Amino acid sequence: MQEWARELGFSQIGIAGIDLADAEAGLGHWLHNGFHGEMAYMAAHGLRRARPAELVPGTVSVITARMDYLPRATPEGWQGIEFERLERTGEGIVSVYARGRDYHKVLRSRLQKLADRIAETLGPFGHRVFTDSAPVLEAELASRSGQGWRGKHTLVLDRDAGSMFFLGEIYVDIALPPSEPVTAHCGSCSACIDICPTQAIIAPHRLDARRCISYLTIEHAGPIPVELRAAIGNRIYGCDDCQLICPWNKFAKKSALPDFDERDGLSGQHLAALFAWTEEAFLRFTEGSPIRRIGHERWLRNVAVGLGNALRAGDTRAAAALATRALHPSALVREHVEWALAQSAPFV
Repeated sequence: MQEWARELGFSQIGIAGIDLADAEAGLGHWLHNGFHGEMAYMAAHGLRRARPAELVPGTVSVITARMDYLPRATPEGWQGIEFERLERTGEGIVSVYARGRDYHKVLRSRLQKLADRIAETLGPFGHRVFTDSAPVLEAELASRSGQGWRGKHTLVLDRDAGSMFFLGEIYVDIALPPSEPVTAHCGSCSACIDICPTQAIIAPHRLDARRCISYLTIEHAGPIPVELRAAIGNRIYGCDDCQLICPWNKFAKKSALPDFDERDGLSGQHLAALFAWTEEAFLRFTEGSPIRRIGHERWLRNVAVGLGNALRAGDTRAAAALATRALHPSALVREHVEWALAQSAPFV
């Protein structure tokens, strides 16, 4: 099965059982504290996320899969290069994983192909594939099936591949021998906690999504909290800081697929150019990309915050760009533009 998986672009697969009872308390506490923010679907499904057989009746095993996503052209020292980009305050930064094709589409189709290969050998069996698309405890299942351990940032880490990979699952109705989990290797390191711009990692293995830049720029639909806007800097879709600083990501692997190669127009662009995108341009540049899901309005909201931070740093293009949207029909956009214009640096 591992050979089939690698032929499809996966770096590893594992098998997990479905008894996640000891994860329910942590999940319940996370939901009770509201750390899921506006991701209402998480609360709606409640503890069902920790009960695979309730999500898909008949499930007795879960096949987990891991797929590396660093673009094939990623250079040596890529972590340092990404940190340098954050220092160029006028440049809009999109999270590495989102610079290529939408991973949901890539993983889902390849997981289905893997299931088809298994069926050819074992005969027809009940199954359902998932990739960040249902109430599934992906990281928990991945760590239980030997894909890695849960880092202090809550992501799965592997000694040979860091954390720059996507996860997917196949819920199956056939009993498969579970893989052995691996031991944790974070030790006393707290780099991911220390570097988080908004202090979203409130303790080892505890993330308050309401403060997370990835959540704020992608999942959150309303105004970005004013007190967190400055910390967002020039990050306009997602945030990689906790992964960039992680020592294990010096071992991160490049993708075996062209799907995650960087697209033209998404990297190295000034925020002013990205803010000028019409809705038509936004849809064109984000076709087949995960970025499209936030829509043009939230895109402008995010870029406006970046422009405000650039303006504070003395960027001469920011104010003129912001002025073009001062009368935008969206109240959400207008409010963020107004805030951004008020960030004008003194003596500039």
